[in-house]
Amino acid sequence: MTSSRTDRARRLRQSGGLAADRVWEGVRGGRIDGHKFRREHPIGRYYADFACRRLRLVIEIDGGVHELDEVKERDRSRQAALEALGWMVLRFTNDEALLEPERLVEAVRRHARALTL
Repeated sequence: MTSSRTDRARRLRQSGGLAADRVWEGVRGGRIDGHKFRREHPIGRYYADFACRRLRLVIEIDGGVHELDEVKERDRSRQAALEALGWMVLRFTNDEALLEPERLVEAVRRHARALTL
């Protein structure tokens, strides 16, 4: 990874917000059955909110702006590009991350287990 990509990922991690922090608490350090997730992980030209390289699993946390039509279209295009690179993308809302972080983590755990069968 180039220095500019590292710097960008660092800036994104530092500006992630409370919802991303809640998710990070649930997935970091191998808390999902020993699978390590990285925060603001570069994949192609994109940065995944959270990614597990071993599972090729991406977790995206979407705030209210993702309800706008032009953002929805960008999200669809971005997700298709990530999937074309062999990644599975799980999307959750900020509200899900903030109000029900345990349910979100359990959903990720179920997907991780399904991918390892």
